[in-house]
Amino acid sequence: MHIDFFYICREQNVVRYTGIYKAALIKFRIFKDTGRHVVHELERYLETLGTIAAISPLLGLLGTVIGMVKVFTAITTHGVGNPTVLAGGIAEALITTAAGLTVAIPALIGYRYYRNRVDTLVVDMEKEAIKLVEALHRRQEKG
Repeated sequence: MHIDFFYICREQNVVRYTGIYKAALIKFRIFKDTGRHVVHELERYLETLGTIAAISPLLGLLGTVIGMVKVFTAITTHGVGNPTVLAGGIAEALITTAAGLTVAIPALIGYRYYRNRVDTLVVDMEKEAIKLVEALHRRQEKG
C-alpha cells in the first residue's frame, strides 16, 4: 500500500500553505498507519492458505512415491505374477495423489479469490484516503 502524498501535495499546491501541509501530513501518516494495520489483518491467514495450496500437491506426490516404492518392493519380493500384491501400493499412490489435489485445488482457488479481494479493498482504501485528504485540503482552503 503506497500513496505518494508528496506528489498529491505538489499537484494541489499544498506546499505553499505550510500549516496545511503539516496538518495534512500528520493526518496522512495516521491514515497510512491505520491502513497498514487493516491490510495486515486482512492478509493474516492468506499466507497459510497459500502454503496449504502449495504443499498439498507435494504431499500427494510424496504419497505417490511411497506407494510406488511399496509396489517395487512387492515386485522384488513376490514377483510380478500376483496383481493383488501390487494393487495395495498402486491404490495408495492413487489415493494420496487424489487427496493432495483435493486439498490443493480448493485451497488455491480460495487463496486467489481472497488475495484478489484484499488487493481490491486496499486499492479502494487508498482511493478513499486520497479523497479524504483532498476534501480536508479543500475545507482548509475555504476556512
